[in-house]
Amino acid sequence: MNRIQNAFQQDKKLLNIYFTAGYPELNSTVPVLKALADAGADLIEIGMPFSDPLADGPVIQASSTVALHNGMNMRVLFGQLAGIRATVPDTPILLMGYLNPVMQFGVENFCCEAAAAGVDGVILPDLPLDDYVAEYQDIFRRHNLRPVFLITPQTAPERIRRIDELTDSFLYLVSGPGTTGGANTQAAGVQDAYFQRIEDMQLRNPRLIGFGISDKQSFASACRYAEGAIIGSALIKALEGADDAPAAAAAFVSSIIQ
Repeated sequence: MNRIQNAFQQDKKLLNIYFTAGYPELNSTVPVLKALADAGADLIEIGMPFSDPLADGPVIQASSTVALHNGMNMRVLFGQLAGIRATVPDTPILLMGYLNPVMQFGVENFCCEAAAAGVDGVILPDLPLDDYVAEYQDIFRRHNLRPVFLITPQTAPERIRRIDELTDSFLYLVSGPGTTGGANTQAAGVQDAYFQRIEDMQLRNPRLIGFGISDKQSFASACRYAEGAIIGSALIKALEGADDAPAAAAAFVSSIIQ
């Protein structure tokens, strides 16, 4: 059983929290990561900044711009994560980003470096499912990395079942139309029907709901239909301008789970 699966053995709703590597300062990555884990985040996604993040709203886009300006890149990130399992031994760590910089770095090199750092999973929203199966699945498996795929209200049932077969991590349910951090404009009844439809499929992987979740109330609401929820943009806002980014990160987690 891997660290992601272990996390879902807990008798609680899980908080999966996202932050951008190299934000607000280049060397913030590890202190923020440790603060999130120590404060009780159940899973942590580290955003790999990219100049054209299609699925991300303005808050995460802005944090990526700052991180890139700070000098963050894939090589720097893996250097920062070296030895991270000595200080964050058990919390699942996932890398989230886009296919282009991963391909530029080299998929094999990326997976090798990620595995060496103790990364558990990878989320690449623009990675086509067929391409993953044909070109990258064997590489991911060889390095013991779990892929995470996004499911939206428009995802066909047969594709959902295929996604469920291709991973043993979790299913990332996008709460509705739009980008990360945006207000959810989908009618509550429509959204509830979507979540219920997924639940009724009795899929083998646990589900986490993301996009538009920002506080304790929206976290609890999302958790009615899943094993937990994902928060990103709201944490980035909390880190913006903070005198002590790790302390701000810890306080944010506490505001959700306590």
